[in-house]
Amino acid sequence: MNDEITKRLARAEPKVLAEMIRYDGDDARRIAHAMKVWGYATAIAELERLEAAERETLCYAAILHDIGIHNAERIHGSSAGSFQELEGPPVARELLAPLELPEAVLERVLFLIGNHHSYGKVDGADFRILVEADFIVNAQEDALPIAAIQAARQAIFRTAGGRAVLERLLGA
Repeated sequence: MNDEITKRLARAEPKVLAEMIRYDGDDARRIAHAMKVWGYATAIAELERLEAAERETLCYAAILHDIGIHNAERIHGSSAGSFQELEGPPVARELLAPLELPEAVLERVLFLIGNHHSYGKVDGADFRILVEADFIVNAQEDALPIAAIQAARQAIFRTAGGRAVLERLLGA
């Protein structure tokens, strides 16, 4: 089973990346954000020795976690997390449809995208790592003060890998 998942991920991951880039068009900032979250999520998953099934859902969700931003801005006039969570899953479903992923994988990815700003809903290692990777990138991009990063480390970070990356990159 793990070999099957690993092979599917190896085939699908580049396609998901390409679809995200195509969808975001000339929005280089959002593409770069997604690429960084995906990169950190992948690294943390490796450090945590994440099982293949969770690695797969994490990878797709990390690439597409903010895919709803354009619709959130267009429909709601805001890129607030709650609007991203609302608008992201339908777009992600459309982008992932050609891959014909197993329904359970697709639903988990959509759940992660639809809740990635809702820290109280974290229910698995894939979700935990997505939240940690997204925070690391947001902290870098927003130049958060060290006190805010340290508070988030205590409140959000649970994986040793995520904490190690956070400490190495941001000194917290």
